[in-house]
Amino acid sequence: MNNTETIDKLKKMRFQAMAQLHSQHAESHQHSRFTPDEYIALLTDHQWDARQDNKIQRLLLQAGFRQKATLPEVNHNHSRNLDNNAFSRLAALTFIDRKENIILTGASGVGKSYLSQAIGHQSCMHDHRVLYTGTARLFGKLKIAKVDGTYLKEMKKLNKAQLLIPL
Repeated sequence: MNNTETIDKLKKMRFQAMAQLHSQHAESHQHSRFTPDEYIALLTDHQWDARQDNKIQRLLLQAGFRQKATLPEVNHNHSRNLDNNAFSRLAALTFIDRKENIILTGASGVGKSYLSQAIGHQSCMHDHRVLYTGTARLFGKLKIAKVDGTYLKEMKKLNKAQLLIPL
């Protein structure tokens, strides 16, 4: 079997990243510097990483965040009065596993939405399904779903979310 056939079969089996890397190595003859086991491990790791990256990007897109907020970007200066210890515990995401609720409170404009999106982003990075939505929009959607008969379907989608962040 030649490399073209192998690459075509990899693509048909939906191993796109593996096919791309094998194609690059076949063109540059780099695959000969690896043992067969090392080369298979390299291709497999590349495909695994690509799928994980795709999954995280899909989770981030499905979450519906309004802005890109990440934990390293959170400003912990004194004027925000943000307890670093408490926020570090939230960032560990153990409250999701314990199925606990958290409520972020504070004056308007202090960054509650930003913090919640940063926690949501962190959750997506750890393979959790997140839904960031407005409460009024969510209830409106459920009300319409009751009328048109898709209520159970909407509730199933809502139940799949491991972290619900209402606005």
